[in-house]
Amino acid sequence: MLSRTALGVFRLNGQFLSLSEELARPAGLTAAWWQVLGAVLREPLPVAGIARNMGITRQSVQRIADLLVAKGLAEYAPNPAHRRAKLLRPTEEGRAAVDRIGPGHSAMAARLAAELGDAAFAETVGVLERLAAALDTLPAAHDPADAAGPGGPA
Repeated sequence: MLSRTALGVFRLNGQFLSLSEELARPAGLTAAWWQVLGAVLREPLPVAGIARNMGITRQSVQRIADLLVAKGLAEYAPNPAHRRAKLLRPTEEGRAAVDRIGPGHSAMAARLAAELGDAAFAETVGVLERLAAALDTLPAAHDPADAAGPGGPA
């Protein structure tokens, strides 16, 4: 069951990345740039915090953050909680770019809701959120014997 779930999620990931690239392109963004900008729309965050929230490496976020700053879509701000870990925040140009994605995003959301039905769409979101939360509670399985618990593999 885990393998089937993982394969389904991998397929969805590919589909969402492709769709995100398509939606972001007219705004002059990539899916990755949109993802990082979206992470700091509500409040500025350090690169490590963005990476933690998104489940990707700090180095990946740092590379994208530096590109966004170089393009004028984001800027680094002082972090009162940590002198060296600057906060990333969008510029007005960055916010405007994300806003330009809105109409296409809304249209796609409406098409998905029409295809799935509102109740099934909401159920899908709930299931994915529960799966992510459940995975967050599990320790990393580095050793199969550790994952099986006392007594070895089941």
